[in-house]
Amino acid sequence: MSTIKTFSVFPKVPASLSFLVTLSRNLWWSWQRDAVELFRRIDPRRWDESHGNPLLFSTMVSQERLEELAADESFLAHLQRVEEAYQREVEAPQDFSQTPYKEKNCIAYFSMEFGIHESLPLFAGGLGVLAGDHLKASSDLCLPLVAVGLLYRHGYFHQYLDQNGWQQEGYLETDLFYLPIHTARNQAGEEVRIAVSGPEGEIRARVWQVRVGRIALYLLDTNIPENPPEIRNITSKLYDGEMRIRLAQEILLGIGGIRALNALGINAKICHMNEGHSAFSVLARLAHCMRTHQVDLSTAMEIVPRTTVFTTHTPVAAGHDEFPAHMVRPYLEPVAAKLGTAVEEILSLGQSPGAGPEAPFSMSILGLRLSQYHNGVSELHGKVARRMWAHAWPGRPEDEIPITHVTNGIHITSWISHQNFRLFENYLGPEWHLQPTTESVVDKIDEIYDEELWNAHQMCRSRLITTCRRLMIKQYEQRNAPKSIMEYAESVLDQDILTIGFARRFATYKRATLLFQDPDRLEALINSPTRPVQFIFAGKAHPKDNEGKELIRRIIEFANRPAVRHRVVFLEDYDINIARYLVRGCDVWLNTPRRPYEACGTSGMKAAINGVLNFSVLDGWWCEGYREDRGWRIGRGEEYDDPHYQDMVESQALYNILENDVIPCFYERKDGTTPTRWIKMMKESMKMAMRDFCSIRMVNEYQQRFYLPIAARHDGLVADRGREARELLARHQRLHRLWHQLSIKPPVRQRSGSLVVGETVEVTAEAFLGELQPEEVAVELYYGPLQSLDRIHPGFTEIMEVRENLGDGRYLYACTIECEVAGRYGFTARITPAGDELLKFDPDFITWA
Repeated sequence: MSTIKTFSVFPKVPASLSFLVTLSRNLWWSWQRDAVELFRRIDPRRWDESHGNPLLFSTMVSQERLEELAADESFLAHLQRVEEAYQREVEAPQDFSQTPYKEKNCIAYFSMEFGIHESLPLFAGGLGVLAGDHLKASSDLCLPLVAVGLLYRHGYFHQYLDQNGWQQEGYLETDLFYLPIHTARNQAGEEVRIAVSGPEGEIRARVWQVRVGRIALYLLDTNIPENPPEIRNITSKLYDGEMRIRLAQEILLGIGGIRALNALGINAKICHMNEGHSAFSVLARLAHCMRTHQVDLSTAMEIVPRTTVFTTHTPVAAGHDEFPAHMVRPYLEPVAAKLGTAVEEILSLGQSPGAGPEAPFSMSILGLRLSQYHNGVSELHGKVARRMWAHAWPGRPEDEIPITHVTNGIHITSWISHQNFRLFENYLGPEWHLQPTTESVVDKIDEIYDEELWNAHQMCRSRLITTCRRLMIKQYEQRNAPKSIMEYAESVLDQDILTIGFARRFATYKRATLLFQDPDRLEALINSPTRPVQFIFAGKAHPKDNEGKELIRRIIEFANRPAVRHRVVFLEDYDINIARYLVRGCDVWLNTPRRPYEACGTSGMKAAINGVLNFSVLDGWWCEGYREDRGWRIGRGEEYDDPHYQDMVESQALYNILENDVIPCFYERKDGTTPTRWIKMMKESMKMAMRDFCSIRMVNEYQQRFYLPIAARHDGLVADRGREARELLARHQRLHRLWHQLSIKPPVRQRSGSLVVGETVEVTAEAFLGELQPEEVAVELYYGPLQSLDRIHPGFTEIMEVRENLGDGRYLYACTIECEVAGRYGFTARITPAGDELLKFDPDFITWA
């Protein structure tokens, strides 16, 4: 059959239940406990069968049941309560006119993946879930934000293991009929479609819209009849392994995403790129800026980077997308024509300094070059990112590379258990989740009775064990396992013993098998007659990562040992649903990355808010979160040159802490009923996660440090056909023309001999500014502890003031520094431009003594 047209049939919903239709088409319900319970109340068994998808669920509910509910006063009262909350949190109008934003849809947030709920399979792992939590918190905070991504018909792969424990991949096509999406339309009510030029012709895409509370998420889809098969395939799979398709996806996300927003009448002032995949968006914004504000490319380059945020999540070099220049060039040729420049100029923006014209094109370098605001996702990751990208700012000390950090956070109501949610409602107040960082609210966690908290946690562990058994039975059924194995699966794990979870992507640096360095010692721990332990593993390896797949196989090999098979399990096809059970029901969350390769690690935060105690290498967020009264650390933050030696040392530390600290603490029952010391640690863990690692704190930090300052500046930059931007450009061009004239002599200390703490010393330096004036530059003393003959770390700066005009463009500068700490110090001097950070950190403008 050459042409098949479709239509959809949904149940006829009685008028009194009509809000159910609205609710099912906005993912706001997914983080509203009362809304989830409303759906479950209709038919608990069928709700579970639908995997919590309201649209699929609606086709499973009989017309008779709907008529019953329409006359059920209790259900209608529950429905009204949810509808009132929806009106309050989603539909209530917001006035941005008195804020720097001025209008709605001011911020555009781009991400390759979004993990909002498992019923919308547009995610692979932590990056997507973080993006989903960003949208939820933005909705809670009423931010004027829209989001852009791609609609993948096959999403990320589904995982299953063969008889030998080797990962296999399967791709299932997503049925759009059961997704809460609708066609995006412009202000005239017309369906929005966009096109991007590619080497094989036009890439046409349809634009869909998903509502995430107040936030609109727009998704581009190339699977439309107008496209030939190879173009339709672009949005088939998330993170396609073929480089050509991956590049087309990122072109579509970046350039197509901006065009989609423009077609919808959305002209965002701020663009936030969640990782480098969407970096092409900056090129599309440059073209749009030129057209909208009638400025040339050079002027647009003074506007767009100053209104762009780039967040990097990847501390591993191989994780940053690079493409051959010859592959990128055909996509950039039409872009270069729109910008009125040579394609080589555009290519150079994504290539390392000094690299040749055929050097690889890096999406991260493009994102860093064309944005003023850059951040990693934890304090340690910020440091790692500065080291990784120092070559993009030659001449700058590593600790001055302009990459800061905003530590990730989790959307608490999406991850907290039903039991803990109710406890928080009872003890912290009904609106605790809207003010999670307020100290007076957080401290009320201490008021929860130990017995209540422990009973709630035991119920979560029980549900986890029940779920593991159900999933294990399903896994073995798919392998046609014999009856004896099926009977074993029905009773696997124990409801009452210490349960340790390890669930994450199976990449080699995450060291999933560090626990198995001494298998006999581990087996003895598991089978202790008085203090036994059980382990639950889950996670996927990338389809092309055979080393990651080998880690899974080794775990399965150990789990098949007859002595431990009842206490070690691996859950296949890890997703958001499985993650919920794990982070709520485990007792300990184990994390063993090779420091410093864990950018953040938000799964540990999700566990912490549920009172699950973290046991981790000091990497990612745990460097900020660790305290001995809320969890355990492996090592003290050491970094090793020899990975085999590191594994040996840290595996021994892991076993020792398990044997001497973790296990005894869990089984310590001084009053005979509850583990008092353990529960105290649970409360400290929950307080930490709520106060310091929630997405409300994270998004607020992005807002205060990036979004609001950008919004406040944007209108001034573009007013009067970019008058301020043109002034910045003139200044920039003047610096380019004259900077080569500048020089500065080595600074001179005005007092010889040794100094003591508390004394001050004056330092002078003679600078030649040529035709530049003192107010156009910043002359700085750079000083700090001397690590070697040519390295100061950490470095500090002191602004030097003009002491004397020596004539002919020469000036004597001076400053005074105070000796605060004993030690051996070094100092030098430099000249940089005066002005904002984009100008100050231009790699062309730095002159050292």
